Amino acid sequence: MDISVVVPLFNEDESIPELVAWIDRVMTQNNFSHELIMVDDGSNDASWEVIENLQKKYSAVRGIKFRRNYGKSAALFSGFELAQGDVVITMDADLQDSPDEIPELYRMIKEEDFDLVSGWKQKRYDPISKTIPSKFFNRTARAMSGIKLHDFNCGLKAYKNKVIKSIEVYGEMHRYIPILAKQAGFVKITEKVVQHQERKYGITKFGLNRFINGFLDLLSITFISKFGKKPMHFFGLLGTLMFFVGFFASAWIGFQKIYSISQGIKAPLVTDSPYFYIALATMIIGTQLFLTGFVAELVSRSSSERNTYQIEKEI
Repeated sequence: MDISVVVPLFNEDESIPELVAWIDRVMTQNNFSHELIMVDDGSNDASWEVIENLQKKYSAVRGIKFRRNYGKSAALFSGFELAQGDVVITMDADLQDSPDEIPELYRMIKEEDFDLVSGWKQKRYDPISKTIPSKFFNRTARAMSGIKLHDFNCGLKAYKNKVIKSIEVYGEMHRYIPILAKQAGFVKITEKVVQHQERKYGITKFGLNRFINGFLDLLSITFISKFGKKPMHFFGLLGTLMFFVGFFASAWIGFQKIYSISQGIKAPLVTDSPYFYIALATMIIGTQLFLTGFVAELVSRSSSERNTYQIEKEI
C-alpha cells in the first residue's frame, strides 16, 4: 500500500464527508493505493455515524472510536498502530489542511528519502490566541531540539512507516513528533510550505490547558531525551554540587567562629547567622537530589524497556 492517511477528529461531523471525498479524489487522480484511518476521539456529535456511512461508500475508510476524549496524541498513536502504508500522512479533519499537498509530500518521502516532512503553514488563518502561543512553542522547540522547523505543531505531516512504528505518542507529544523521531534516530527531517485554509465548519479546539500542557511536555521530552536512561547523571551531579556548596559554606562559617574565638573577639553564635541555615538547607536539598537520582536509577534499571533501542538493520 502506498499511503495511509491518519485523521484524528473530535466533533467534526460537518467537515468529514467533504474531507473524505477530497482525499479520495486526490488518491484516484494520482493512482495511489491507500487507506484512510479516521480516529474519533470521543465525539459527542454525529461524527461516528458519518464515518460508518462513508465506509459503505469508500472502501478505503477505516474507523476507530474512543469511548471518551483522550486527546490528539492518543488518537494519532492508535492510528499509527493500524497504518500499513509505506508513507503515513496525518492531517486534521477541519478542512484547514489541504489533501492536494499529499502527492508532493509522498514524493519527498519516497524520492528524496526524507524520514519526516512537516508542513509549514506560512500563511495562517488562525486567531491570534492560537498563533502567538504557537510562535513561542516553535521558537522554544527549535532552540531545545536543534531541529530547524518553523511549525512543529502543523497537523499535516508525512512519515516513513518505520518512523511512526518506532515512536510512542502520548500526553501532548503530538506537537513534538519531530523531536521523538530524532530521538529514535531518524534525522532526515525537513519541512514544506503548505496551504492553510480558513475554518469552514465548527470551532477551534485550542484552549489554555493545551498551552500549559504543551509547555510541560516540552520540558519532559527534553529531559527524557537526555537523561531518560541515566537519571543519576542529572540528579546526582546537581545534588553533589549543592551538597558541597552547602558543606563548604557551613565550614567557612565555622572557621570564622573559631578564628574569632582564637583572637579573643566576641562573635555571635553560629546559629545566629542566617547564612548557616542557608548552607544547611543547601546540604539537605543536595542530599535529597542525590537520593532522587539514586532511586530514579534503580527504577530505570528495573524498567522493562531499560535496554530497548532502535535498530535500523541487522545482518
